[in-house]
Amino acid sequence: MTALVTTKADLRRARAQLPGTVAVVMTMGALHEGHLMLVRRAREIADSVVLTDFVNPLQFGPGEDFEAYPRELEADLAQVDGLVDLVFAPSTEEMYPVLPPPVSVTSGRLGTRFEGAARPGHFDGVVTVVTKLLQLVRPDAAVFGRKDAQQLAIIQRLVADLDLPVRIEAVDIVREPGGLARSSRNAYLSEEGRERALVLSRTVRAVEAAAPDTGAVLAALREATGGAPAGVDWAYAEAVDPATFEPIGPDHQGEVLVVLAARVEGTRLLDATSLHVAGRVHPPVSRGRLPEPTAP
Repeated sequence: MTALVTTKADLRRARAQLPGTVAVVMTMGALHEGHLMLVRRAREIADSVVLTDFVNPLQFGPGEDFEAYPRELEADLAQVDGLVDLVFAPSTEEMYPVLPPPVSVTSGRLGTRFEGAARPGHFDGVVTVVTKLLQLVRPDAAVFGRKDAQQLAIIQRLVADLDLPVRIEAVDIVREPGGLARSSRNAYLSEEGRERALVLSRTVRAVEAAAPDTGAVLAALREATGGAPAGVDWAYAEAVDPATFEPIGPDHQGEVLVVLAARVEGTRLLDATSLHVAGRVHPPVSRGRLPEPTAP
């Protein structure tokens, strides 16, 4: 039976009773199969699992959907009943007695690119709440999905740079049958919008097929953004160095992260994939026999 706590004091008491190693899955609720995949992975790697269910106001900028964001705690609890040992679902006032908090955490330069450029301050809000939750739950491992690739990279840097005693476990993207990456925001899409949004997963397949030729990967991204269907507004489609999030050139070799974001029916959707590239890959030179010389 899954226990529910809503205060930090109750969380500390319940956490002290959890046996063995502990993994945490941090969510903003509105749980779907993607979240449940994270929960299953957490169960595989730890003896006890904690799920946090908190819509973090620091992640939302002016005009974003904080008030409209789905809050379905009872439905969330039903989905994870028996799968996790403890759910922490605090109020905003419990997490932040003062808003904005007088002291917070910054995501640095990594948090100002791509999603951070489109949503100033978003990743500062992410790393602040992640730091608070890690301090409260004190897990051995924290499980995150690869769909929010920039968020994952920033959290990995947060843990490394601040020497936080936790292991970050990354889980592959979970997709709907048509290929669309699962997200709580998919609920905002009509059937027609879902069809249009498949351009993101088609782009993922295209760049994966183009690897390991770096130039071909970049060409696939240009083709995707240049030929998007009506109703798809690309924010970015870039191949970047995973360590710096700087765009790569056609001679880049090694690991590459492809990050995608587009707006469909007013909903911002993300997708991503990791690739290994080998620079420019030229077709092999023919080693066939030379033609016989003709008689003069």
